[in-house]
Amino acid sequence: MTDERPVVLLPQVPPLGGSYVRGVAAGGRLAVERRLGRAGASLPALAYEVAGVRPDAEHLTAYQHHVGESGSDRLPAGFVHVLAFPLATALMVRADFPLPLVGMVHLANRVEQHAPTTLVEALDLHAHAENLAPHRSGTAVDLVTEARVDDRLVWRGVSTYLAKGVRLAGRPADDEPRPSFVPPVPTGRWHLDAGTGRRYAQVSGDRNPIHLSALGAKAFGFPRTIAHGMDTAARTLAAVGPARGDAFVWTVQFAAPVLLPSSPSVRVARDGDGFGVDVWHARSGKLHLTGRVDPLR
Repeated sequence: MTDERPVVLLPQVPPLGGSYVRGVAAGGRLAVERRLGRAGASLPALAYEVAGVRPDAEHLTAYQHHVGESGSDRLPAGFVHVLAFPLATALMVRADFPLPLVGMVHLANRVEQHAPTTLVEALDLHAHAENLAPHRSGTAVDLVTEARVDDRLVWRGVSTYLAKGVRLAGRPADDEPRPSFVPPVPTGRWHLDAGTGRRYAQVSGDRNPIHLSALGAKAFGFPRTIAHGMDTAARTLAAVGPARGDAFVWTVQFAAPVLLPSSPSVRVARDGDGFGVDVWHARSGKLHLTGRVDPLR
């Protein structure tokens, strides 16, 4: 599509369930290779693509209802992420992908929506990995996904993930300290019940156990289930609503997970030409995510 690396054209979008099973097996293999000093330090030099993906109307409606988007045949930017996410996940469970899928932390997301797309349009999806780099807490990587309609780029997403404790040679780039967060005046408050993670898993296909059960969450160090980061982010985009326009840049930095059930405070407010978004714990003031929605220039 836009990348020079070799392309592997897949007949369909790989199911997430099978990728998660392979991801568990790959995690064990990578742990052994790291102990033996054989772990790789480069990303797969290829891209995955699937042509002619047609969104399902019932799937779209269920997603819109869950995150608070208005009913329409237009695909929300977060829904396109849902469609492309399995393709990126398939890359992350390849034998030559150097980081374990299990335990990966979602650090940030950037979406550029170049033009709206609708249910009647078939999407050509693309995924590749880039920017493998040392991080103060492990190793970071970007998974890049794109959607095209008739060879026209309509959507591009970059998801940055962290493999905690996995070290590459070299020193991490100096991270600018995040400014201390002072909770602003909220514009709203969400009420997310204990089943929020299970319901988003149904509309996204992302059935990571940390979102589904207390037992699964505790296995990864969380006291109870946590909300999907892209669920929380998508709710802020829905709150901006039609004011975001047809072409925009949507950026999110994830700070601390939202434990379920929870009633976080939210601020979505005009800031310059765009909107600033923040979600935080109503009592402690601890930041969950911060981001922006700005016109695409």
